[in-house]
Amino acid sequence: MHEIPYNRDLAVSYARKWAMSRNPSYYNFDKVGGDCTNFASQCIFAGSKTMNYTPVTGWYYNSSYDRTASWSGVEYLYNFLINNRSVGPYAHVVSQDEVLPGDIIQLGTDNGHFYHSPVITAIEPVILVAAHTDDSLDRPLSTYNYDKVRFLHIDGVRVW
Repeated sequence: MHEIPYNRDLAVSYARKWAMSRNPSYYNFDKVGGDCTNFASQCIFAGSKTMNYTPVTGWYYNSSYDRTASWSGVEYLYNFLINNRSVGPYAHVVSQDEVLPGDIIQLGTDNGHFYHSPVITAIEPVILVAAHTDDSLDRPLSTYNYDKVRFLHIDGVRVW
């Protein structure tokens, strides 16, 4: 196994292309819990070109019924990215000052329930994001109402 860089430009380009519409290659989860993390995963995949096909704990999408929970669930994506020691993208939590375009933000409540996964499209002069469910492109992070936030910096991608 070796490591390749995460292509932030491709992740952000994908986010810009599909933020206000849906890629027909992926199921739209808007009516079944929201599409934000599905969209975030699509952006990460655009920048990583690598899925992890480990049953249950991996990160992949073949169809709406053949995917891991980490592809479309906020907490599951967090757990995959933070704990992944195998194939695919991996990340760690950073401060707001350390994020880059293509990284993921997760918004949560006071009790620690994280519910939204926007993708960073720009960081200057303020953090701008793209997201699904409430479709957004270059929306300032400051316009969201949330209690807690975590910033997931994608470090790289492991491939065979």
